[in-house]
Amino acid sequence: AGIMIQIPHEFLYDECLKIGFSLDESGDYGVGMLFLPKDVKAREECREIIYRAAEKLNLEVLGFRKVLTNTNGIGDMALSVEPEMEQVFVARPHAVAAGADFERKLYVFKNYLSKTINSTVKGINGDFYIASFSSRTIVYKGQLTSLQVRTYFTELSDKRVVSAFGLVHSRFATNTFPSWKLAQPFRYIAHNGEINTLQGNLNWFRASVKSFASSYFTPEELNILLPVIDETNSDSGCLDNVVELLLHSGRSLPHVLMMLIPEAWDGNEDMDELKKAFYKFHATLMEPWDGPAAVSFTDGNLIGATLDRNGLRPQRYAITEDDRVIMASEAGALALDQSKIIEKGRLTPGKMFVVDMEQGRIISDAEIKQQVCGNRPYADWINKYQIKLEELPEPRVVFSGLSQESV
Repeated sequence: AGIMIQIPHEFLYDECLKIGFSLDESGDYGVGMLFLPKDVKAREECREIIYRAAEKLNLEVLGFRKVLTNTNGIGDMALSVEPEMEQVFVARPHAVAAGADFERKLYVFKNYLSKTINSTVKGINGDFYIASFSSRTIVYKGQLTSLQVRTYFTELSDKRVVSAFGLVHSRFATNTFPSWKLAQPFRYIAHNGEINTLQGNLNWFRASVKSFASSYFTPEELNILLPVIDETNSDSGCLDNVVELLLHSGRSLPHVLMMLIPEAWDGNEDMDELKKAFYKFHATLMEPWDGPAAVSFTDGNLIGATLDRNGLRPQRYAITEDDRVIMASEAGALALDQSKIIEKGRLTPGKMFVVDMEQGRIISDAEIKQQVCGNRPYADWINKYQIKLEELPEPRVVFSGLSQESV
């Protein structure tokens, strides 16, 4: 189980001052939640690589902070593989704009660290993992039950740890063995369900990865990011890897989720042509990640959820008069005063529910998809560039049967 929240600036600012370094304003530094090996020597080597890697990528490491934990009540199996948890703080370079540009820089840095440390530190055995690395959000998770998350991470009970949202995931592993790093939420999503097409999705990705290009990354940065998907991950973790890449390539989170988990659009005569053109265009770029799925997602500015095209996982919500939105896979996940609920309902197949925390409003499925689908002339692109077999010229050489002598 785990929880993703906005970075608690007041709390971290005070705690870092006690350690001996100062943080800039919220948004001007990134926080990496690190899972480190228990071995002291290996842990120190990890820190040294982090400092060297930051220098290579023109970043400044402000310092490290140990995450305070309480192991009372944690099972022996979980404790036997418990990582050492630390937070690393990185300053935003003056040449990099706050927001999406800085998030992109941290994404490259995270991938560089993961690849370098896991391939060079002797005896690391995959014990180095970055649960989150962002200037907006932070993930606290582990091989824990939902009740243990609150008591294990003692700082979550500190009054200075405040957030406009909490994205919580609690579920037993189904496709993998439970582990600290495979607990959810991941860096952008929490997923209830299975990706039944996973092997096909991975094969498609491997086949196309070398042709990736983006104006948002230099060729050197793209080489750092490839092959993008960590195949030691669960199906949900692999999906999160792809969400990360597509988001940092200039798309919004709703756009990314519409690409990966599309509605049932093919042959749907009732669907708006603008939306159908969006799905048809993206079907040429990305195979759908199909299966029963309720996916919650956030980038720290907006939070939302989407349902697979068949609606095979439940997703229910309630809106209260004190401006709270609660969404969960089960009704009654939180005890609510029914007299304060002004609206409640459920997501239907293929639909999306989004709360924009900057604008302070709920964006409907129709509005968010109209906005995404209207951003580019997808129908024009299809008409201009799509090659249809029936329009191709006849082959110049017609194959005829071989004579017995030729054989």
